Amino acid sequence: MSQTPFLQTYPSYKSPYGPKYHYQPNIAGWTPKQLARLGFKAGAFGGVAFFAVIYYASGIPRVKKDILQKIPYLGTYYVNEIPASDNPF
Repeated sequence: MSQTPFLQTYPSYKSPYGPKYHYQPNIAGWTPKQLARLGFKAGAFGGVAFFAVIYYASGIPRVKKDILQKIPYLGTYYVNEIPASDNPF
C-alpha cells in the first residue's frame, strides 16, 4: 500500500468575499445576452431598411396595388380615383 490515498479530495476553502464564478453558456464565444442584443439591433435596422425601401418605391404603381393598398387603414390612401385619361402620370 502507498502512503497517500489515490483519489482523496479535500474541499477547498472559498472566501465569501471573493469573486463568485459560475459557468456562462456560450456558442463560439457569443453569450445569449449578446445574441439577444445583436438580434434586436439587426431587427431594428432591418425594419427601418424595409420601410425606407417601401417609402422610396411607393411611387411605382405595381407596389401601390400589390403591397400598399392591402395594408389595413392605410390602403385607402393609395387608391387612385382619378380616371386614366385625366392622370398626367
